[in-house]
Amino acid sequence: MVLWCTAAAAQLKPEAVQAQTLIESIAADPTLENAVTGICAMAGDGRVLVDINAKTMMLPASNMKLISTGAAIHKLGPDFRFETAIGHDGAIEDGVLKGNLYIIGGGDPTLGSKDSIAVSLEKIFAEWEGMVRQAGIRKIEGRIIGDGRSFEGMMEEPTWLWNDIGTYYGSGTSGLMFYENMQSFSAAAGDSVGAPVRISPSYPETPWMEFRYNCTTGEAGTGDLLFMYTSDLAPVAEIRGTFGLDRGKKRVDCSNKFPEYTCAYYFMNHLKKKGIECTEGAGDFKLDPDWETHGDISILGKTYSPTLDRIIFETNHASNNLYAETVLRGLSREMTASASYDSAYVALENVFKELKVALKGADIQDGSGLSRQNYVSAEFFCRFLEGMMSSPHFEAYAASLPSPGGNGTLNYNMKSYPASVRERILVKSGSMNGVRCYSGYIIPTDGCKDDCIIFSIMVNNCTAPTWKLRPLLDKIMGTLAGLN
Repeated sequence: MVLWCTAAAAQLKPEAVQAQTLIESIAADPTLENAVTGICAMAGDGRVLVDINAKTMMLPASNMKLISTGAAIHKLGPDFRFETAIGHDGAIEDGVLKGNLYIIGGGDPTLGSKDSIAVSLEKIFAEWEGMVRQAGIRKIEGRIIGDGRSFEGMMEEPTWLWNDIGTYYGSGTSGLMFYENMQSFSAAAGDSVGAPVRISPSYPETPWMEFRYNCTTGEAGTGDLLFMYTSDLAPVAEIRGTFGLDRGKKRVDCSNKFPEYTCAYYFMNHLKKKGIECTEGAGDFKLDPDWETHGDISILGKTYSPTLDRIIFETNHASNNLYAETVLRGLSREMTASASYDSAYVALENVFKELKVALKGADIQDGSGLSRQNYVSAEFFCRFLEGMMSSPHFEAYAASLPSPGGNGTLNYNMKSYPASVRERILVKSGSMNGVRCYSGYIIPTDGCKDDCIIFSIMVNNCTAPTWKLRPLLDKIMGTLAGLN
């Protein structure tokens, strides 16, 4: 945890006055000569230590999660939880519900997830079953409906690439999620190059889906280049691409655009095993928008997600896109009563105003950084991170950020540096093709706020291999850590 000392701040080390020159010498490496590099470093008291194209707006990739998680925890607090409600319409007569049972999602991204922070599906279903039994329901003469309408609009942010939205990391969010809106497949290479890939869905069961496979076995060494193409406009998906001849059998995770239906289907099967029959089966508002309704919905009870601080910890350590989009849209729903992306931008602007962060230097499209139309400057990241230091929930925010060499996406960073250095660096990484970014804090050994170093290192249009680029960016972080 970051606990600032109350004593007068000590001076940054003398090397701080040469910080600009030191970092410029590293950034001048030939590895970066054809790339665009933006670097900003500030002391906790606002002093600018390094400015290399700091105002240039660039693709941030997953550094965007710093903004979505920070804004959410600042406004909602670490103890905020997403709700899921169980309700029904119609009437209950002699143990028979003559109407529909509803699973009303409030944006819990962990529902049905295998994530360690998630409540097990068995426990959640047992709680829902208990609500049904408590209401005296022993049979449902109607449907079990997955209701995800609390997150209105498209599941995906509109500027995401077509070949991303069928992947597990581009699945998009909904008011009612299940298994992180993923569809897993078992995939194995065929016997020869050009032969069909041996592929089939594994979990969850989605019998309403039509899966098409236009994928072949590729040359050895070409790896896994399978991509799903799908949308929530129809229950059809096609997997295209190649799977290397030398690849072993593996699980391939793609996108499930009907998580509401999936959740309802699995709960229906759970109730059936427990002796509670549902005569009309499962449904949702996408595939079955015109079923017969029976008046207003009466709520039987609610279950809750893990706390927001645990969710953003996982978001920033595992760089989970679904979680990042959920906290952004959940923030918007709490602040504006709408979870649409248009409303999310309004919510973010209001948070920036509260934190006294001028919007100049940022054009934000989503919460995860998957959009290639996000543009943010290194200076904006530093100003936002500085603003978060004044948030009453800064401790929880800082605790969500991983350190180089630890668990998460920074596991391979700064391995040669002492643990005493690495542990003082709290940073979010961001990467996609041609993009590598690191932004965060370097906590001083004396714990004095004014000597904290806030930094953002952004590299775009870089085709150099990771093994050449990472050591340079590690060196920049290591050099900055040497200043306090």
